[in-house]
Amino acid sequence: MTLLSRATSHTTRLGPLAAAARRRRDRRTVWVSGTLVAVAFAIFCVSLSVGEFNIAVPEVIKTLAGFGDPANSFIINQLRLPRAITAVLTGSAFGLSGIIIQTLVRNPLASPDIIGITAGASAAAVICIIVLGLGGVLVAGGAFVGASATALTIYVLAWRDGVTGYRLVLIGIAIAAMLLSVISYVITRAEIYSAAEALVWLTGSLNGTGWPVVRILASSLAVLLPLGLLLGRYLRVLSLGDETAQSLGIPVERARLALLLVAVALAAVATAAAGPVAFVAFVSGPIAQRMAGTGRLALTPAMLVGATVMLASDFVAQHAVPGTQFPVGVVTGLVGAPYLIWLLARTNRTGQGG
Repeated sequence: MTLLSRATSHTTRLGPLAAAARRRRDRRTVWVSGTLVAVAFAIFCVSLSVGEFNIAVPEVIKTLAGFGDPANSFIINQLRLPRAITAVLTGSAFGLSGIIIQTLVRNPLASPDIIGITAGASAAAVICIIVLGLGGVLVAGGAFVGASATALTIYVLAWRDGVTGYRLVLIGIAIAAMLLSVISYVITRAEIYSAAEALVWLTGSLNGTGWPVVRILASSLAVLLPLGLLLGRYLRVLSLGDETAQSLGIPVERARLALLLVAVALAAVATAAAGPVAFVAFVSGPIAQRMAGTGRLALTPAMLVGATVMLASDFVAQHAVPGTQFPVGVVTGLVGAPYLIWLLARTNRTGQGG
């Protein structure tokens, strides 16, 4: 048998094996996604159940279906449901944004809250609150503009015949440090009440979320989330390298720019609604990748992990200390900071830390 015929025979045998492996990975992704949906829904129902006036979970489900008691309907639909929906939507947006950027630049540190995008939103929001005396939707709009402008600045500064992940991360961290200095300066010049309001926003909070915020957030994400999943098909090819992607007919820079724009918009919308909630975007992608298995681009699981983390963190923030509600960013920071330390230690041990 010639060398060519042996290679052809080997490739023929590998075809069914590769297809079987792909089916196993697809089944695992579906199983992981279904499990995350079940966990998120359970936390969602419990978060609507527990409060100053506890409501049984079956009654919560009945109320959500439109058959509940009028008193319970008011408590759930008007007081608790907007907050829970906002947690799901913002967590999904942070999760998808994080995994897109991390995969695109091939660096687990490259999440919106690490490379300065949420810092841009924070700086703009603080200026709106303290300097301009704005509030509500106007602060959210300012945060969106700040995040978008910061992302554009980082992209322009990182451009040099293309954008590399290493340069993008370094410039993003530098921009974030500059913006944090601006935030600190503005707060030191503020009146005490304005400074306190700004600090709560900077921590990331779902307190006081209402249906107007939910409607704006849902209408924005109804476009951005499907668009992010649709463009995600380019990520796997781009992760193989620019030359390989170009040889496969992918418009590399246009695809990269479109993915970055969607990821930034997702992070900006979520930050505008809930503040710069720390580490949700950072941890969602790696957790989803581990659950889905190596070789899978776990975009949908990352969204579901983000939603679950936000729901669980907000529940803990509301009920961990009786009579006190913490901003959700306090809890996510306590969870995410040790993970960041572990990741840095791990990359240094394996020689990837630079």
